[in-house]
Amino acid sequence: MAFTAGAAVGVLGGMIGLGGAEFRLPLLIMLGFAALQAVILNKALSLVVVLTALPARLGAVPLSALAPHGDVVANLLLGSLAGAWAGAFWATRMRSATLYRVLAVLLVAIAADLIGNHTGTLHHIALAPAVVVTAGVVAGFFIGVVAALMGVAGGELLIPTIVLLFGTDIKIAGSLSLAVSLPTMLVAFARYSRDGSFAVLRRHARLTGVLALGSITGTIGGGLLLGVIPDAVLVPGLAVLLALSSIKVWRHATTG
Repeated sequence: MAFTAGAAVGVLGGMIGLGGAEFRLPLLIMLGFAALQAVILNKALSLVVVLTALPARLGAVPLSALAPHGDVVANLLLGSLAGAWAGAFWATRMRSATLYRVLAVLLVAIAADLIGNHTGTLHHIALAPAVVVTAGVVAGFFIGVVAALMGVAGGELLIPTIVLLFGTDIKIAGSLSLAVSLPTMLVAFARYSRDGSFAVLRRHARLTGVLALGSITGTIGGGLLLGVIPDAVLVPGLAVLLALSSIKVWRHATTG
C-alpha cells in the first residue's frame, strides 16, 4: 500500500514536471502522521527524489549549459539557505494546530501557483541588476521558508522565479532549480535533525524506504506520461485535489 501510494503521488507530480511532494504531504497526514512528522518525512523523501532526478536531468541539460548561470544559483541560495533554516526553526516551534493551518493555507497557495504556471506564459521582467539581486535574495528566502515548512523541493516556486527574474530558458530553469533545491533542503534537514520529531525516520525506516521507492518509480512513470493528459484537464484537476487536501489538513487542527 505504501509503495502504491508513493507511486501514485509520484505519477501526479511527474506528469506536471514536479516531484509530487505537494501531494505527498497531505497523504502522510491522512495516514496518521502528526504535522511536523509528516513534514520531516516528506522532506526526506523529497531529498531522495531530487538526488535521483539530478543525474537524469543532467542527461538532458548538461553541466556545460548550466555553468554560465552559476550566478543565478548563488543569488537565490543567499536567500533560500537562510529561509530554509528559519522555516524549519519556525515549524519546530509552532503548536501542532497552527502548523496544520499553515500547511493548509500553503497547499491552497501551491494550487494557485500551479494553475498560474501552466495557464499563463512566463516572461522575463527587465529590472536593474541591483534590483534583480535584491529580489532574488528576498524571493529565495521566502521559497526556502515554504520549502522547509512543507518538506518540498520548491521547484514549483523556483522555476517561475528564475524565468521571471533572470530570463532563463524554462528547461535550464528546471535544472537550476534542482541546484538551488538540494543545498536548501539539506539545510532544512539539518535543522530538523535537531528536533525530537526527527526520530520518525528511524521509527518508520522501512515505510520511508518503500515510500521513497514508490515515489521515484511514480515520478519516472509520470514523466513518461507527460502530455498524455492535456494540461487543460490535468492542471485544474490537480489544483482541486490540492484544495480538497488543504481542507482535510485544516480539519486536523481541531480533530488531530
